[in-house]
Amino acid sequence: MADVQELTVWSMMLRLLLAVAAGGLIGLERETKHRAAGFRTYMLVALGATVTMLLAQYLSWMVEGPWLHLVKNVVPTDVSRLGAQVINGVGFLGAGTIIVTHRQEIQGLTTAAGLWASACMGLAIGVGFYTCLITGVVLILLCMVLFSPMENAIHATSRSMNIYVELTGIGDLGALTHGIKAQGCTIYDLELNKSGEGGARRLSAIYTVSLQKKQEHAELLARLSAVDGVVSIEEN
Repeated sequence: MADVQELTVWSMMLRLLLAVAAGGLIGLERETKHRAAGFRTYMLVALGATVTMLLAQYLSWMVEGPWLHLVKNVVPTDVSRLGAQVINGVGFLGAGTIIVTHRQEIQGLTTAAGLWASACMGLAIGVGFYTCLITGVVLILLCMVLFSPMENAIHATSRSMNIYVELTGIGDLGALTHGIKAQGCTIYDLELNKSGEGGARRLSAIYTVSLQKKQEHAELLARLSAVDGVVSIEEN
């Protein structure tokens, strides 16, 4: 246990891998419920936080060891304080990448998490923690690129989904609701909105539904598109 707790190359790699596993496990649970922050987002946040703590431990070890002769006559200070301010600042930057579309769909969470994790990598570079840097960058790239198809597959077969639909009028809402229930879906929430101006105004709706069993979302949308009054339909 002592070897794992010490700051060695193997213990550092183990912590980063555990961060990816733990964050991915939590994100997987959120992904099956079709939440905005899902699989990759949780992995990136967990990974970045782990890198931050590894960096603080590394700095503390350097101050008490190799850097001791440089700081022995200096008033003691928290060596990770500047890094903490960087993390806070990047949080505001990441928030700027998160948007809510006119269809009430949240976008940019993975980008924001990637920015935050990248800032942690920058802190590691600044103190010369190159081993942590290389491993962290590789794992971030895995989260952003290789795990994307897995995330898409989870979305495509999840038992929960949001359906965005545009209708010709309010009178078509009942037929669509009946059509959704006829496919074995349970409706948990319904949000209505009107778009356009004057006589061209159309009714849009967002259904939050639970599927009776796992099935391809594209197949369900194709069936619902045949309902009278449906102008356009897609997963939100």
